[in-house]
Amino acid sequence: MEWVEVSVRVVPEAAEAVSELLSRYAPQGVAIDLGEDEERPPHAPVTVRAYLSEEVAASGARRAIEEGLWHLSQIWDVIPEPTFRTIPDQDWTAGWKSRVPTIHLGRRVVIKPSWRAYAPSEGEIVLEMDPGLAFGTGLHPTTQLCVGAVEDFVAPGDRVLDLGTGTGILALVAARLEAGSILAVDTDENAVTAARENIRANDAQDAIELRHGSLEDVQGRYDLILANILAPVIETMAREGLAARLNPDGLLVASGILDEQVDEVTRVMSSNGLRVTERRSSDEWAALIAERARSES
Repeated sequence: MEWVEVSVRVVPEAAEAVSELLSRYAPQGVAIDLGEDEERPPHAPVTVRAYLSEEVAASGARRAIEEGLWHLSQIWDVIPEPTFRTIPDQDWTAGWKSRVPTIHLGRRVVIKPSWRAYAPSEGEIVLEMDPGLAFGTGLHPTTQLCVGAVEDFVAPGDRVLDLGTGTGILALVAARLEAGSILAVDTDENAVTAARENIRANDAQDAIELRHGSLEDVQGRYDLILANILAPVIETMAREGLAARLNPDGLLVASGILDEQVDEVTRVMSSNGLRVTERRSSDEWAALIAERARSES
């Protein structure tokens, strides 16, 4: 049987959406090809690839992919038209696996695929996560911002809440930094499945409790809350009592916020018991560090 390879070269922040679209037609998965350069810049373009059987491609999937990418290009004008090529029946996974490097995040976090050997330097935190959907595996600027914040703010014994955990990467970093307890939640069942697999692959089942849910399903107070989601969701959570889930001296790391949304998110936080103390930026994205306002303590 021959296969049809579809590939799209995009900026990292668009890779998640493109991957999700292609995965609808490629049940064997979507590959994120970072290239062979171990020193690649963090915001360098990546290639999203999927492999369709000829029957699936001929059944209308190709046209559906083209239409879906066109709609995405209205959001990200940097999404080009896809490239299609027919390849013979072979172990096509071997080709792209050989080009997937390790990814370095923050000061000492390393993400490596399961099939690649890696000798860590002293103090490095190595997580095993196979490429798939891009968000949460280190490609998106907001993930990079949040990993750096986790490195800065997690102290041994802390209670950590990871809202919108995605692939579980932030919870896993917190676990390696010896947080006392970690609750990771997500409203997306697929994300919960992916996080569960990553938690198991990194032997972190005892450190991380994983749930399907959101802020409304969480009780108690936490030393550090991570919310790498989207600005409107963060605003909604702020209005629904996010400040009440923080310990008096706790911190919130909120990301998934475009630079142009920072002022409004800050305003909503300030109106709901949170005080922004720091802003970190990467490309057009921002992460806000906040604490409970004194009146909320």
